Amino acid sequence: MRIALAQVLSTADPQRNLVTVRDYARQAKKAGASLVVFPEAMQVSFAHDISKYAQPLDGPWATLLRQQAREIGITIAAGMFTPGVDQRVRNTLLVAGSQVDTHYDKIHLYDAFGYLESDSVTPGDAPVQFEHEGASIGLATCYDLRFPQLFVHHAKAGASVCIVSASWGQGDGKVQQWTTLAQARALDSTTFVLAVDQADPESVGRKISGAAPLGVGHSIAVDPLGRVIAQAGTQPELLVVDLDLDLIDTARKQLPVLANAVQF
Repeated sequence: MRIALAQVLSTADPQRNLVTVRDYARQAKKAGASLVVFPEAMQVSFAHDISKYAQPLDGPWATLLRQQAREIGITIAAGMFTPGVDQRVRNTLLVAGSQVDTHYDKIHLYDAFGYLESDSVTPGDAPVQFEHEGASIGLATCYDLRFPQLFVHHAKAGASVCIVSASWGQGDGKVQQWTTLAQARALDSTTFVLAVDQADPESVGRKISGAAPLGVGHSIAVDPLGRVIAQAGTQPELLVVDLDLDLIDTARKQLPVLANAVQF
């Protein structure tokens, strides 16, 4: 299975962001990938009033993304914002392709490091997986990466791959945490973990202010035994990785953490 990780920077312009999705999806297709994963907040970045941009799943932004997936012939996963409750939005990961049309609403909200995502976002309440080329893929968004139970749930439900769409917050040690957590979640679940972050805004000369999480780059692909397959730097980049799904059985025989786990 060949999957592309599109480490890009979203802006305040949803239409401009769709052009970025189109361009990177075309590159991914040309490279032979059947699935391309974009960051969280791909519709509009967290540096802006996301409530102004929220649209339903049958709205124009999602509809155009689906059209791009069909025309290019690739499955696209990208973060957007949909209407929530109490004037809040939902942080939604949309997956669209010829064989799939599904979405995941972020469960664990980023109320940490001085930022309160719950002030503007309604949490999701259910894990989501989808089928791709005969394999089950679990979905996660950014702060979810800190919660092993979600990844273990995906694995027990049959997932061999977990994708994480993120706009990781900047700060001291955050890149190390991002990398370590991706490896830990792969080991917890003995799945491939593909974690795609927004590029670091400073890598293209954008100044950072405030506590909004805008990305640190370093998108990463990890195998079921915690080994890094590929990792990006800080700038916009397309990573294309090949996954040998037979490694799942090998890893679970060598490291049967799912079978050995005791429930308390």
